[in-house]
Amino acid sequence: MTGNTRNSAIPNSLAFFASEPHPCNYLPDKQALTVFADPNVPMTTAIYGRIIEYGFRRSGEYVYIPKCPNCDACISVRIPVNEFVSSRNQRRVNKKNSDLSVHSHAATFNDEHYRLYCSYIHSRHSGGGMDNPTEKDYLKFLSSSWSDTVFYEIRLHQRLIGVTVADRLRSGLSAVYTFFDPEQEKRSPGNFAILWLIAEARRLDLRWLYLGYYIPNCQKMSYKDRYRPLEAFVGGQWRKYSKNQSISL
Repeated sequence: MTGNTRNSAIPNSLAFFASEPHPCNYLPDKQALTVFADPNVPMTTAIYGRIIEYGFRRSGEYVYIPKCPNCDACISVRIPVNEFVSSRNQRRVNKKNSDLSVHSHAATFNDEHYRLYCSYIHSRHSGGGMDNPTEKDYLKFLSSSWSDTVFYEIRLHQRLIGVTVADRLRSGLSAVYTFFDPEQEKRSPGNFAILWLIAEARRLDLRWLYLGYYIPNCQKMSYKDRYRPLEAFVGGQWRKYSKNQSISL
């Protein structure tokens, strides 16, 4: 982290360490390198709320940023929620799901959530290294000891059909992960979850919904480009992209 990113919320002792190069999970034939915040220095929501503004991301207890040799495809993006304008298709998604309800749940183990998560992983990521997650793996991936994490249950009447996980920060929500009943895919539950989080951030009087990394050439990560305006952390600063503007480095 360069000197101009220092802030009183970030301890001077916070250091960063690079991983060994490893195969990229998103782009075949690419080598990835990840920089992690020192796990031996206690992380807090306040510190994370500052460094997320510089492209960092949480996975479990760890805070990281991709710093890959010869590749800068991962672009941190966020939605300025008070400026967001839904598209015709997004309005259809909300209308289609008007019979759903969403309720907050503490980031603790819940068997109903866990069973739905396992069903989703088996359907979507079979053979991808996430198969057969244990209860410990499940919570270790989605939550942490220091984050203000909420599991938002999505229900059709009394039936749980999805869960969207988000971290609450001082200036916004950070979307962590969404999993849902594969049989409900026609409802576009992932799209609905983002639209709901946008509305929730507005309700909480927050400015941003952080979506993590947009990867233009990766189909499963490119969907984030559908929400406009969208801000992307490019060239060391956040740049706003309106409808029909291509995000470029």
